[in-house]
Amino acid sequence: MTPALETRELTIRFGGHVAVDAVSCAFFPGQLTAIVGPNGAGKTTYFNLMSGQLRASSGAVLVRGRDITGLDAPRRARLGLGRAFQLTNLFPALSVLENVRLACQARAGVHYEMTRPWMARRDILAAAHATLARVGLEGRAGSAVSALSHGDQRKLEVAMMMALEPDILMFDEPTAGMSVDEVPVVLDLIAQLKRDASKTILLVEHKMDVVRSLADRIIVLHNGKLMADGPPAEVIASPLVREAYLGAAA
Repeated sequence: MTPALETRELTIRFGGHVAVDAVSCAFFPGQLTAIVGPNGAGKTTYFNLMSGQLRASSGAVLVRGRDITGLDAPRRARLGLGRAFQLTNLFPALSVLENVRLACQARAGVHYEMTRPWMARRDILAAAHATLARVGLEGRAGSAVSALSHGDQRKLEVAMMMALEPDILMFDEPTAGMSVDEVPVVLDLIAQLKRDASKTILLVEHKMDVVRSLADRIIVLHNGKLMADGPPAEVIASPLVREAYLGAAA
């Protein structure tokens, strides 16, 4: 089976520091892979290289066998690669509905037309409302993003990614900064997406209870290198991983 997403010897250097060091890994549809490791291990940098926020020093990124190493982030998104960031990446001055509507427009390839206001596109509005309903934000459609709680902003970012209908979904610490009450809602959204066997999901997460509940596979990065890759029980049970990277009590 051709991987949905693959990296080959992917490397990035910042001066004399190698932040991601020749990481080769393949990710497949129907699988949620958790990427774990200590702070500074290179997890978010690896994400940034795959999604196009950073340009690799060497190595390659492939989507469904196509080399996309030279493509920028917007062009990678159009190939079905969706990314939710550790810090929310929204339009705070716009309403909740307008944020998702913009994502739906982008997915449909609809551009601004002076002769046809976007409010006339009932199909796009319907898609935006349906997406908000899926994440439990339909009741906040008219609210400004700046008025939302942090947890609701994270849900909105997931909604925007869902509206783009990517085949590959990348979540960078989706529960960061959330209250205990807010976390289950976002985890349930990811669990729903995971039920679709056509989706490939990558998750950077520090909370091992979250990793255990969602992951089909764990890869461990340390000092930018891939040091472990396998089923959760096997990786978590590894003495080296437990003691050095997940904590002896993990």
